[in-house]
Amino acid sequence: MQYENTRNFAAGMDRDDPLAGFRDEFNFPLPKDGRAPVYLCGNSLGVQPKLAVEFVNEELANWRDYAVDGHFHSERPWLTYHRQATSGFAELVGALDHEVVAMNTLTVNLHILMASFYRPTADRYKILIESGAFPSDQYAAASQLRLHGFNPDTDLLEWSPRDGELLLHTDDLAAMLEQEGESVALILLPGVQYYTGQVLDMEAICDLGRQHGCRVGLDLAHGIGNVRLSLHDWAPDFASWCTYKYLNSGPGAIAGAFVHERHSSPDEFLHGWWGNDQKTRFLMQPQFRPAQGAEAWQMSNPPILSLAPVVASLSLFQRAGMDALRRKSKLLTGYLRWLVEHRFADQIGIITPANACGCQLSLVVKDKSIDARALFDRLCELNVTGDWRNPDVIRVAPTPMYNSFDDVFEFAERLDRALSE
Repeated sequence: MQYENTRNFAAGMDRDDPLAGFRDEFNFPLPKDGRAPVYLCGNSLGVQPKLAVEFVNEELANWRDYAVDGHFHSERPWLTYHRQATSGFAELVGALDHEVVAMNTLTVNLHILMASFYRPTADRYKILIESGAFPSDQYAAASQLRLHGFNPDTDLLEWSPRDGELLLHTDDLAAMLEQEGESVALILLPGVQYYTGQVLDMEAICDLGRQHGCRVGLDLAHGIGNVRLSLHDWAPDFASWCTYKYLNSGPGAIAGAFVHERHSSPDEFLHGWWGNDQKTRFLMQPQFRPAQGAEAWQMSNPPILSLAPVVASLSLFQRAGMDALRRKSKLLTGYLRWLVEHRFADQIGIITPANACGCQLSLVVKDKSIDARALFDRLCELNVTGDWRNPDVIRVAPTPMYNSFDDVFEFAERLDRALSE
């Protein structure tokens, strides 16, 4: 693609974009001082689908009109409402329908899944994460170690970048496992590293885990709806994801989980009422009879009003198709990278690798005469929404479902203004 530094070029790309119509399916933040928003923060919180409002209002009406009978007699009965998300989740993560379930929130799911898949022994007890992991993953892994009587200071291993670098090398993970693999019980890694935006080689991670007898779990908070996933074929033991980032399901929306179909023993997981087979759930019997697949890991009935936006958003993904979204994303983020490199090469750097990149670019200020935090604050004043991550990264993520090429060009224009003031 031969990019150009003109608004006419961006407008032409938007005219030729087969997904351009999806932008009208979303509500955007309000203008500020007469400036329309440039919203590039879908890696943190996606904007609101208009359909989400409709779906939530529908369930509020069902609650009003049916009360408890809404579990059985509404258009989408609440008893099985979580299954409205099943096929959409399965398509996005590359899984079989019975390997996925909508439940809880991401960190809660990680703990529930680690209760199954972190089973330390005297010889194999360590957990391996990446250096600089998102705090929720760090806290979850460290607390699991403490809960089982181990010391995170020595037993929480970190896969780190090489000296002077920010990115991770799969060869270094392989070397770590050659040395430590027999003591590692669980590998818990992201699909996309939140700070750098680096897409990790998830297939290789899963292969390495199996080679060394380790259980493997993936945090797909920044992966689902962003990059192509093939969980069934890659075969991690488990994965979990939130739905409020690229899946545009609203703050704190219901998360999702994956459990590979090879795991089905009722002795492998904690039991909750909603994880019991639906056929016998209301018989109130003392014996737990697990539902098929990942649904057996459910604890309780899902909050319908939080799940409705997820179902609404997944319907948009099914209409758009992940292949088409990835094609546009590569062009859209590619245009952003090109503009930054061609217009601001002396001032702004990009730490996200071009060959392992989703929607997000992580920008750093190269010119040390520029206060990076002040630059970010000025962009906010100009109604650009990205996000800041300490110590010095500005994350921007044009999202193919609703962002335009003009958004990307306008970001460059406002960045230029912020740098010039």
